Amino acid sequence: MAKLIPTISPGVAGPLGVLHLPRFWSKVLMDAKGVLHDDYPACGMGFDQMVLDGLGLEREETLAYLSENTPSYPEFEKWILDKKGGSLDQGAVDTLNAAITGYNYDDETRTSILGASGIEDDGSILDAVNLINLDDWYEFHKSLG
Repeated sequence: MAKLIPTISPGVAGPLGVLHLPRFWSKVLMDAKGVLHDDYPACGMGFDQMVLDGLGLEREETLAYLSENTPSYPEFEKWILDKKGGSLDQGAVDTLNAAITGYNYDDETRTSILGASGIEDDGSILDAVNLINLDDWYEFHKSLG
């Protein structure tokens, strides 16, 4: 089986309203099944770790749950709610979401991603969410041959 590029945007939230959580879930499940593209970490130290920290989830426990149980997305959100006593702190979610939407890559990373997609770096695309989307779409298209 071909390795898969995660194409769920970090700017997508599920019913709990947590940005990047669906992408995180999908990458860990793809890795558990051995189909995550080698260029993508199942759980990196950027947005993945920001989500874990922002929700107060223990990294190894969360990764083990996802890898061993391969839950559906609603099951994963239910597991999170169960861990958090039935609800999330909306202020913490808002802070996390603002950190994700407000994060900008450094100039070198931005220029590299835009250049690969044939987009001039005129300073109009700065945020990591859009840059990650562009990078994923570029890699996805490239993987099609």
